[in-house]
Amino acid sequence: MSTSLLTDLSRTARLFHALADETRLAILRQLVGGERCVCELTGSLDAAQSRLSFHLRAMKDAGVLIDRKQGRWVYYQINPDALDTIRAVAAELTPAETPGMRGWTAADGCCG
Repeated sequence: MSTSLLTDLSRTARLFHALADETRLAILRQLVGGERCVCELTGSLDAAQSRLSFHLRAMKDAGVLIDRKQGRWVYYQINPDALDTIRAVAAELTPAETPGMRGWTAADGCCG
């Protein structure tokens, strides 16, 4: 990616906030195998439809999920672009290996 995802802190924060919940992570685990209907998620997660709808909406608004309607049912799947963004942010935050820096502590720093 050509621009730093850390530059758009608001977008990146929304994405990670959408993942910072046990119920939302459980939903994602259910969606790893592919698209699922809300009714399937309700049964497999043993959660009320209203509670799941709240979490699904938050993840959709953040771009983590995409949905499609078929009749009266809504099917959700993980947005592959969101996974790419998460990987890119993690790569930007991965420290470079600097010779001699392993084992460095604040006591070894420049402020001592």
